[in-house]
Amino acid sequence: MMAQYLGLKAEADDCLLFYRMGDFFELFFDDARTAAAVLDIALTARGEHDGKPIPMCGVPVHAATAYLQRLIKAGHRVAIAEQVESPAEAKARGGKTLVARAIVRVVTAGTLTEEALLDSRSDNWCCAIGEAAGGVAIAAADVSTGRFEIVEVAADAVGAELARLGAAEVVAAETSAFAEAATTLRPRGDFDSNAGEARLKRIYGVATLDGFGQFGRAGLAAAGGLVAYLEHNAKGSLPFLRPPRIARAAEAMAIDAATRESLELTCAAGGVRKGSLLNAVDRTVTGAGARLLAADLGAPLMERARVDARLDLVRLFHDDQAARERLRGTLRALPDIGRALGRLAAGRGGPRDLGQLRDGLDGAWHLGERLDGIADPPVLLADLAPRLRGHGALIDLLKRALVPSPPIEASDGGYIAAGYDAALDDLRDAGAGGRRAIAALEAEFRTQTGIAALKIRHNGVLGYHVEVPAKSADVLMAADSGFTHRQTLAGVVRFNTPALHEVAARVSQSGAHALAAEAAHLEELTATALADREAIAATADALARIDVAAGLAERAAEGNWARPALVDHACFEIEGGRHPVVEAAVAKSGDRFVANDCNLSESSRLWLVTGPNMGGKSTFLRQNALIAVLAQAGSYVPASKATLGLVDRLFSRVGASDNLARGRSTFMVEMVETAAILAQATPRSFVILDEVGRGTSTYDGLAIAWAVVEAIHEDNRCRCLFATHYHELTRLAERCDALSLHHVRAREWKGELVLLHELADGPADRSYGLAVARLAGMPPATVARAKSVLAKLEAGRAKTGGLAAGLDDLPLFAAAAQVDVEVRDALRDDLAALDVDAMSPREAMDALYRLKGLAGETSA
Repeated sequence: MMAQYLGLKAEADDCLLFYRMGDFFELFFDDARTAAAVLDIALTARGEHDGKPIPMCGVPVHAATAYLQRLIKAGHRVAIAEQVESPAEAKARGGKTLVARAIVRVVTAGTLTEEALLDSRSDNWCCAIGEAAGGVAIAAADVSTGRFEIVEVAADAVGAELARLGAAEVVAAETSAFAEAATTLRPRGDFDSNAGEARLKRIYGVATLDGFGQFGRAGLAAAGGLVAYLEHNAKGSLPFLRPPRIARAAEAMAIDAATRESLELTCAAGGVRKGSLLNAVDRTVTGAGARLLAADLGAPLMERARVDARLDLVRLFHDDQAARERLRGTLRALPDIGRALGRLAAGRGGPRDLGQLRDGLDGAWHLGERLDGIADPPVLLADLAPRLRGHGALIDLLKRALVPSPPIEASDGGYIAAGYDAALDDLRDAGAGGRRAIAALEAEFRTQTGIAALKIRHNGVLGYHVEVPAKSADVLMAADSGFTHRQTLAGVVRFNTPALHEVAARVSQSGAHALAAEAAHLEELTATALADREAIAATADALARIDVAAGLAERAAEGNWARPALVDHACFEIEGGRHPVVEAAVAKSGDRFVANDCNLSESSRLWLVTGPNMGGKSTFLRQNALIAVLAQAGSYVPASKATLGLVDRLFSRVGASDNLARGRSTFMVEMVETAAILAQATPRSFVILDEVGRGTSTYDGLAIAWAVVEAIHEDNRCRCLFATHYHELTRLAERCDALSLHHVRAREWKGELVLLHELADGPADRSYGLAVARLAGMPPATVARAKSVLAKLEAGRAKTGGLAAGLDDLPLFAAAAQVDVEVRDALRDDLAALDVDAMSPREAMDALYRLKGLAGETSA
């Protein structure tokens, strides 16, 4: 047995091996130690290996899903080794041959289909990074629903695309330049573009891929690597994959990973959903709708017509409350047919999944009929409504074939409805007749023996048997009693009789035949359903889109949100804008959120916002970025009015933290992110920058912030909100014609700071740092000391001109400045740095060679 185990373990060396032994999955050696620690179960020992006890632990097969969930969540991969033959088949091979076992599946975070292992409201993407012909692409599949996407991206945008998807698992070639981003590395051969093309043609049964779109070599490499990985994990049984959708990076607003994190689009700090934009907006009533909404917020559209089509559908449900409530009530009752279909296609489905298809498709049919009654429907609804119907034959078949509430597991039968199969009904009747005969035998045996407590029972070992209390067993032990002793336990004794054996055989045979008949029907019904898999998946998509639109309409009505107007020129006009997450938090405390306007135009595209900490600068910046995301995702926005031009790239440099793993300080992270903005922002981009330069010395920070403002204004020319405490930057308003000054209002009243959270024109009249410190609870003595130090600093600034001294002499823009580069003589500098007295002969020789090299470079 241990030899068999070690052979299987060698096949799945990077996984924990679940080795099936009877009703348990057993783990041995280091796997047992790891699993016992994660699962908090007992670690025992079994036999010896190399003279040492073998560590061992196990989990019951019937409860394996719960244990798998914990192991996967802890970051482990699990290989499942099942028996692939029966004991009778093993015995037929001769002697005491061990039952054959094989790894039937590798369970990983990105290849889950089980309902209990998945979050119903989140996609579960498994991604692969492909590189070929100088290009890079990402292939992504959610095998729980069959969604399959391929997107070609720039090398520097790989991180942003993976962040958009929130990939549960990332696969790359062992030689990939992006190996650091991967969770699993696979052989380079899996990512060959020619092999990838062949794999796609094979699984879709086509001679050419032209019908799916134009694939680049990198896209084929990524798709091939992903399919190879999925086949490896499923041990040759590829899960459900719909035809791939080829996406283009330009189809969606570009949002890098840092911006997604700082704006908390789909998850807040700590990776939780609560506190995110998604959580504040989500009013969907189905899991599929919630997943689609998260995808929409993660990839806002860049095509105005598509955005308007979504908004038209939201408006339809927004303007008719009664219809919206009826629709949401219908959707709430529907099962998740997309994931039920995925389980069936992966071979892990059961009767309940077929029941969910039946009920979901039937509900979709009736919903489609209702939506057909809408006069002059929006374009998107006219496209979606027909997809809700067309499954009449399948619905009728499943209604006739299945009981109203099919069980999860098929092993016990009972899911095929009476009247569907006459032969199956006869087998059930025979079994029922046998059970009645057993009940009659039990009454007869009681009368015959005079033992009132005699019962006929059943278990998996003895089958049907007679059971009597131990004190009454002597009568049945007699040689002429007609009963045969089978088992003695504490308190009871068990027997058999020829009459019981005959009836029990009839019952068991009928039951086995009935189970086999039901299993055959289950296989046929599954095959029939999977023949329409594409149409069923399209119905699931349509239901999700309708749920998203109705949910957004509910959120808009609930929060008095407005429909945004999209225009072709680069503007950003918001009246009464609010932050959806902060507003919800403020409302819970009984306060009112203060709305603010924002008007960015060609003549005023860069706003410099000053004011005290806690005054609302960061909230104002973030709320406008979130409004851009919501608008282009096809949602109403938290404002009384909104008009904006499409944003091609969204950047947020708000707050930062150390990235110690990469050796980056807070300031370094800030500079890297700011550099990315200056390099990538276009005139159609939207940028929010908060406190650039605060992580270094005052002079350095002011200089950096000054230069960044100039670059944004003159070079990038994008719409930008720039919050700062460097009041000296306000001087730029005199030089930059598209820069305007604004501040968040605050007042001191009777020695207390009152933060008004209102945005006003012009610069802040003063800094309120000490007042904020006092408000935060800093000891009065410390505040008083700070006040006296501040007085001396301000007196010194008055004499010297302060931090801003000399800034008026700067040229208008960095582009116009004559950059003075000190002429340096590298050879002379290197010579001057030599400490000749301290050098060894070898060091002197090395220095001479280095100087000779410098001399050659200088002459060149």
